[in-house]
Amino acid sequence: VKEIEEAMLRGEIDIAVHSMKDVPTIFPEGLALRCITEREDVRDVVILRPGVDTWTNLPQGARIGTSALRRKSQLLHLRPDLQMVDIRGNVQTRLKKLTDENLDAIILAAAGMHRLGYDAQIGEYLPVDVSIPAIGQGALGIESRIDDDETNGLIDFFNHPDTDWAVRGERAFLKRLEGGCQVPIACHGTVDGDQLTLVGFVSDVDGVKCLKTSITGQVEECEKLGTSIADDLLIQGAGKILNEVYQHETFNVEKEDV
Repeated sequence: VKEIEEAMLRGEIDIAVHSMKDVPTIFPEGLALRCITEREDVRDVVILRPGVDTWTNLPQGARIGTSALRRKSQLLHLRPDLQMVDIRGNVQTRLKKLTDENLDAIILAAAGMHRLGYDAQIGEYLPVDVSIPAIGQGALGIESRIDDDETNGLIDFFNHPDTDWAVRGERAFLKRLEGGCQVPIACHGTVDGDQLTLVGFVSDVDGVKCLKTSITGQVEECEKLGTSIADDLLIQGAGKILNEVYQHETFNVEKEDV
């Protein structure tokens, strides 16, 4: 992201297209997030080894591949017997590890699977109340120079209002918690008419200490709503949980949603 932004500031490129999961909450001077495109499927998916029909039917001690602490903590909260195995790489590499590393299942973003045409390999979609998505999951963002009126006028039609409100609310939540996409933080926004509902989640790595809250309000107040539920979780002890995570974990970043 940094290299792309530097090229934009030098005038070598006019826009940058990012997976919203990768976009920092603070932009360099002169640059801004101009558009957020209509969201793909926001859910996480399970790719299962042959012979298993659902992740809840996996045997005790089943080996699950994922790089995301967010996913690990939520699944361990429901199934503390599971063994979580770190896997890295792009979608193709991770899919191959299901067999190569003798895993029972791997967890990926539905958006990446859909975009790459791997729908047939999806064994199960995880409901958002089982695995709350990462901030911005499934959405693309377009960054540009603030003063480039010509380019901004050309790309404005890409912005999808409902997705924009939801993702901006999620990002305000993340910014307030001073977190990134590699920590056990999750937030999911949904728009119904002029109302935005945000569900926020913070956990320790093992899914033992979990905090969850929600809020609903006017879409125009999306960032205020995101900050508000973050403050609610901080009051409940989210700061202490996250500090413990930062002190003990080496982070991997969720990179397959591109």
